[in-house]
Amino acid sequence: MHATPTDAAAIEAAAADWIARRDAGAWSDDDARALEAWLQAATAHRVAFLRLDAVWAESGRLQALGAGRGRTGVPPRVPAGPADLSTLTFAPRAPVRGRGRGAWAAAAFAACLALVAGGAWFVSAPVDPVDYRTPQGVTRTVALADGSSTTLASDTALAVRLSRSERHLLLASGEAFFEAAKDPQRPFVVEAGNRRVVAIGTRFSVRREADALRVVVTEGTVRLEPASGDTRQPTTLLPAGSVATVRRDAVLVRSLSLAEVEELVDWRSGRLVFRDTALTDAVAEFNRFNTRQIVIADASVGALRIGGSFRWENVEGFVRLLERGFPVEAEYGQERIVLRTP
Repeated sequence: MHATPTDAAAIEAAAADWIARRDAGAWSDDDARALEAWLQAATAHRVAFLRLDAVWAESGRLQALGAGRGRTGVPPRVPAGPADLSTLTFAPRAPVRGRGRGAWAAAAFAACLALVAGGAWFVSAPVDPVDYRTPQGVTRTVALADGSSTTLASDTALAVRLSRSERHLLLASGEAFFEAAKDPQRPFVVEAGNRRVVAIGTRFSVRREADALRVVVTEGTVRLEPASGDTRQPTTLLPAGSVATVRRDAVLVRSLSLAEVEELVDWRSGRLVFRDTALTDAVAEFNRFNTRQIVIADASVGALRIGGSFRWENVEGFVRLLERGFPVEAEYGQERIVLRTP
């Protein structure tokens, strides 16, 4: 069984403490027996001690060379050939004499703790930081370094920070669909505003708007939780077929069929699907993906209900269909199309 990052850091710190105590000079037979018991308790203990002791031994040799003298009477710390870690024992190092003893003990702590801190950085530091942005009217699918993939909708900004302990993505704006590769040791976390969507291996979308957040789960289960860790805010499990809408502190969850939730993310294939949708909402969807905007001039036009599947890049074709099937008149311009009552 492998040690977790937290366990590894604790073992490194304990090994550093043993080395510092041993080299401080006040080392007894009881100390030697206690160290031997700690080393025999786990292979990870022996490996950590051997590695840090080698670093410490090297630093001692460098200081001796700098002073123009060699070290004598100290047994070699690292075997020249392959070692059997299960049978290694460690003799106490000859005490350091003179005025520098306390300084050397402090240095041992500093060097070993630096290695521990370096290990923590190695675990948590991003190994593949990258930012993605799509302009309006463009969608993009990208493969991530962990085997996951994401499809960015029009006008979307996403920051990806993959580390050895977590996969963290920040959705600054827009919408993205995620296919998270399974990795139980590294949660797949999408942060958007004051919420986090946490998954291990699943397929879902996150959409961030000015006053709302929407999560659609098409496969697996995700956890919707406060980004700040505020326990007063609800944590919600969302299985496949869930559509969660967050407004302020309220979370509304609907359960749909898998076919219906797939329609909500069908923009990936260039389609927008509406089911008894107010024209105002349908127009808002078209406007997300196009620089040529549709403008509704009359409230009565916006209240019309429509349904069907449409190509989102074909704005003019959509408006022509409206004119044929509804009491709608359109005024066509290069940058916008205005809809009003005839």
